[in-house]
Amino acid sequence: MPFNLPILLTWLRIVAIPLLIAIYYLPASWATLAERDVAATLIFVAAALTDWADGYLARRLNQTSAFGAFLDPVADKLMVAAALIVLVQLGRTDAIIATIIIGREITISALREWMAKIGAAKSVAVSMLGKVKTAAQMLAIPLLLYRVPLFGQDVLVLGNWLIWIAALLTLWSMGYYLRMAWPEIAKRSAEK
Repeated sequence: MPFNLPILLTWLRIVAIPLLIAIYYLPASWATLAERDVAATLIFVAAALTDWADGYLARRLNQTSAFGAFLDPVADKLMVAAALIVLVQLGRTDAIIATIIIGREITISALREWMAKIGAAKSVAVSMLGKVKTAAQMLAIPLLLYRVPLFGQDVLVLGNWLIWIAALLTLWSMGYYLRMAWPEIAKRSAEK
């Protein structure tokens, strides 16, 4: 397993997951809910920034690796799933939203793994639609974690709009990836 700065940043993102969850289990005498929200938001935003930084540094320092390419999306999906579960527990988003987003991530990850195994990974390469979906999630989740009005705006309302948009984009992108993979799926099914 290679170890370099981009991979270290990815591992830090994974290590941040239990911290984000643990914040909400601190004794009430240690931190108010508002303080926990700020800490969780900062952890999530820092993790999102390391997601950008590890990819940039891997390319810039010529330290790309198969392991890094595998670990990076796993870390992203784990962080988003953990944050969504926390938000459901806090009553700031609906379980249906979390189920749609987490279910899509599992489905598309499995599809990509299968497509890579049969040598057709390019059929389900990351699309612009997937990137827009991710951007909507990465904006919505910090707003829902933070929860306090910002510049006079109710961030929960904005965060909920964005998470619903992300969920719709999630379904749309899942349909897109399944449609791209369908010729291979049909071909493999016909062979049996």
